[in-house]
Amino acid sequence: MPGLSVLIPVFNRDVRPLVHALRAQVAHWPGPVEICCLDDGSAPAVRVLNQELAALPGVQYQELACNVGRAAIRNQLAQQARHEWLLLLDNDSVLPDGHFLARYAVAQGRAAVLVGGTSYEPAPPPATDLRLRWLYGRRREARPAAVRQRAPYGQLTLNNLLVRADVFCRLGLDESLTRYGHEDTKFGWLLRRSRVPVLHLDNPVLHDGLEPAAVFLQKSHDAVRNLVQLYRAEGLGADTKLLKAGLQLQRWGLGEAVRTAFGLRHAQVQRNLLSERPSLRQLDALKLFWLLSELNHSLS
Repeated sequence: MPGLSVLIPVFNRDVRPLVHALRAQVAHWPGPVEICCLDDGSAPAVRVLNQELAALPGVQYQELACNVGRAAIRNQLAQQARHEWLLLLDNDSVLPDGHFLARYAVAQGRAAVLVGGTSYEPAPPPATDLRLRWLYGRRREARPAAVRQRAPYGQLTLNNLLVRADVFCRLGLDESLTRYGHEDTKFGWLLRRSRVPVLHLDNPVLHDGLEPAAVFLQKSHDAVRNLVQLYRAEGLGADTKLLKAGLQLQRWGLGEAVRTAFGLRHAQVQRNLLSERPSLRQLDALKLFWLLSELNHSLS
């Protein structure tokens, strides 16, 4: 029977609960299972906690001397994996129940790539600075499989992704994207170009690592920069809503006017996004402002 390698890149997170939850389910996969954790330059206190995982049967735990980034560490994990299937999980994932691996085991023959999805707590977090990330996750990421399957390559995420090892290692992740964001966009584009089938499932993990709004906004800004980088280098991303809107405004000759007008209310938008009642429309407007600025910069 085909084996499974669960790949968990670790950065400043105690992953012992996740690993123990996975180990409790390995019997549900009809073949050998290994759990591979690779630390990407975490703080010493976190590494001390996770180092005990190395003593567990079926668990591989290693540490890198310095941080190599989201794409490179996943590529390294995949290259070291021993089995035919790879399950990519972020280190801030929580399994939904005791049948998570069983659902993947039943579905693993249906496509070369399976996407389980992500969920969020139904109630907003008490901390005001976590509201934006929670709201974005609930409204934009926590979608049922039937909705995601309408655009299977565009709705692909690296977290909670089951993929055949030969497919992942052949395509890989773009390590030139050293900032946060759109590694999954590039991977989805490569899968579509290679005509690799992608199937979305209702098998979500809970995202338990909400970032403060200021951190999330910085990551969102980095993601916009990566999107423009991919578009300029390879023509990738022109089908995304954000880039479509930005390019259309440029074609109409309105890009500079929109950018200037938004600049006048930039501080007001920032205050809203850091508040307890953030607006995703305001976030969309801010992303468009960033995109137009990046497009203008790359043309100058």
